[in-house]
Amino acid sequence: MVSRGIVYYITYVFAMTYGFTLKPTPCSLQRGRSPVVGHMIGSRPPQVEGVKIRGVTSTPIRSHSSARARDPIAAEQVVAYVRGLIEKGALRPGDRLASERELVSAIGVSRPSVRAGLRSLATMGIVTTRQGAGTFITAGPPALVNEPLGMLAALHGITREGLFEARRVLEVSSVALAAERATGDQLAAMSDEITGMYTSLEDPQEFLRHDVRFHRAVAVGSNNLVLSALIEMVASLHYEQRRVTIERARNELRSEADMHRRIYQAVRVHDPEAARAAMDEHLQRALARMVSEEESSAEAADAPSNPRGGNRS
Repeated sequence: MVSRGIVYYITYVFAMTYGFTLKPTPCSLQRGRSPVVGHMIGSRPPQVEGVKIRGVTSTPIRSHSSARARDPIAAEQVVAYVRGLIEKGALRPGDRLASERELVSAIGVSRPSVRAGLRSLATMGIVTTRQGAGTFITAGPPALVNEPLGMLAALHGITREGLFEARRVLEVSSVALAAERATGDQLAAMSDEITGMYTSLEDPQEFLRHDVRFHRAVAVGSNNLVLSALIEMVASLHYEQRRVTIERARNELRSEADMHRRIYQAVRVHDPEAARAAMDEHLQRALARMVSEEESSAEAADAPSNPRGGNRS
């Protein structure tokens, strides 16, 4: 169940970005859910006819419950409209979307529906809003938002072992590709993060940020957009877990930086097998360290509840 939910989310976002088609499933139709928005391009929301009173046509009247029922469909039309522009090449990474007023006119929906649609696109990582500048198609490699995976982790109990297993499957392959394909600029980005690790050995939280950015840079160096997006999402979940425990790893940070430098050196000399071996060893060690950190944290949390000696009330 976990895999199916994650795969559907990933497939949906990439369908949005790169234009392949998804079809509504019989199950979704039977349960009364709307079909995938890719089949709604060009369609308009249901119209409500005006009510005639003594020969005068009044403004259409909709109940609050009716408006709530139709708003999600109208928001999906906004998503479908933007997808259509992306598929036709009219919108590319970094391009600015039309204003809300122009989108209302072009799509034929209300301004709240436009805003709801844009929020959905932002959640999927398709657009980003800049205060005072407008809404833009996200530039750079695609990034899948980690909230859905985080919710699945909470719902189904994804373990740290399961998380690291996924990281090994993804990142060991990715680093081998990076060793073959990484450009000079991409190698420079990896090098910058290694330098950042060594300069933040006394600041575990800052060290962790450089650690995560290094793995992101390696994924980008694979020059495979799908792998980059998947690794980004899994790495975000790892970051949320480890930032709670990394303070207990101060004495291990230098060895961690050395391990990352080994990975970088293998990528820099274009040795896929050495890069693969270094990444696999790093991730196995990282899992062992994380287990140790969590056990230390649990022991520290239990210590005050089991005082030795002292007065009892």
